Amino acid sequence: MKKVSIIGAGITGLSAGCYLQMNGYNTQIYELHELPGGLCTSWKSKGYTIDNCIHWLVGSGPSDNIYNLWAELVDMQSIEFVDPEEWLRIEGNEGRFIRVFTDVDKLEKELLLKAPEDGKLITEFTGAVRRFLKLNLPVEKAQETYGPMDALRVVPRLLPFFRAMRKWNSISLQRYSERCKDPLLGRMFRFMFLPETAVFFVIMTLVWMHKKSAGYPIGGSLEFVRLIEKRYLELGGRINYKSKVVKIRTENDSATGIMLENNAVQNSDIVISAADGHFTIFDMLDGKYVDEKVKEYYNRYKPFPSYVQVSLGVSRTFKNEPHTVVLTLDEPLTVDQNTTYDEIMVRIFNHDKTLAPKGKTVITVLLPTYDYEYWINLKSTDAVAYMKQKERIADEVVQILEKRYGNLLSKIEMIDVSTPSTVIRYTNNWKGSFEGWLMTPGIGFRSMRKTLPGLSNFYMAGQWVEPGGGVPSAMMSGRNVAQIICKSDKKRFIAQTVSS
Repeated sequence: MKKVSIIGAGITGLSAGCYLQMNGYNTQIYELHELPGGLCTSWKSKGYTIDNCIHWLVGSGPSDNIYNLWAELVDMQSIEFVDPEEWLRIEGNEGRFIRVFTDVDKLEKELLLKAPEDGKLITEFTGAVRRFLKLNLPVEKAQETYGPMDALRVVPRLLPFFRAMRKWNSISLQRYSERCKDPLLGRMFRFMFLPETAVFFVIMTLVWMHKKSAGYPIGGSLEFVRLIEKRYLELGGRINYKSKVVKIRTENDSATGIMLENNAVQNSDIVISAADGHFTIFDMLDGKYVDEKVKEYYNRYKPFPSYVQVSLGVSRTFKNEPHTVVLTLDEPLTVDQNTTYDEIMVRIFNHDKTLAPKGKTVITVLLPTYDYEYWINLKSTDAVAYMKQKERIADEVVQILEKRYGNLLSKIEMIDVSTPSTVIRYTNNWKGSFEGWLMTPGIGFRSMRKTLPGLSNFYMAGQWVEPGGGVPSAMMSGRNVAQIICKSDKKRFIAQTVSS
């Protein structure tokens, strides 16, 4: 039985561990934190649970193939999913607003009502969503394991969509928004996701939402991850928490194990890194196994930004308020020396009563920033100034929310502010990024190599080899690596559905 060392107990590491255990491998996971999940996590403060990840889970419903993969890791029928009528609401000045419905017909009607001058643009966009409703991505098998018959089976399924995929993957939300005559409609497109993201990503998100296969799991991110952790442990896997891996050991250009921060050495036949890509390649492996393609990823591709997150525990409810809203600000909000916002996105967890005591609510505001170095340097050089900056941002966010919702100031029982420094401390993610590579125009859902040039018995998996990132991609990346390893060992890949 081959021994496999897996670095990282996030979604990818747990997924890879589960599938390898199903296929007769002896795996151990090494995680620097004391909890599973990595970036897919939650934490508690003063009786409230602050969620940090899942806005929607692609594959939450059986209308999409990804559901069947999740069912191999968790009992999907045991999870309560919420499929909201509105994805988000964009609020402008003078009482104007646009509701982004998850049903494409309702969405088209709303957009044409609110921005009739952009009718052609609107119907082009909603028409694309309708077209891709017929697309069900072939996710059952890793592309790296395809044979000639697999290609013959898959290509006809995708061929009718190639031209449209190429079109919508070549334009960013920012560029598409600039075609809008109505400024509020333009703001809607920019805030559906990060402005640099390809429009195709948002189209597919609406496709999954329309099909009710992108719901929010009640209980939040960590509770969902715990289900996968439970599956892994039941399959016989072992997790070593508070065990930071600092080196991947090699001999004759073959991975032979890992070394922990305390200098302990663990030998294995195969090493999988489901940890940060940059740290894996340039620190744990000392940059010895790179070529021009690998260098291009880290020199040219754009990662997701890091973020400041302000979370509030409020002793009141927000009945009938949309759970996600973009507010237009009267005055800009400065996050750091290079980041200022004229709008902010607010998440009100009125749809998940498990995150707060009865009659109370969690609210979060995520403020993306690429200036991660500012926050790291500030914390390391002036802890007092660091705390004051966190307090300033929290105070300004509270004032914005008080103006919009009222009856808030006296009801706040908890304030929590995390920064890029927080993200790096708990996840070691490069630049504090909240996922991996941003799905900018031209990159799409294209997977990257899961091996490094010149190194055998080593694999990478997770968001740094899956542009667009996200929880489903992380899960599938772990599954795919397990398939690749089975093929290399001439073993038939086995995947077992969880029994209810």
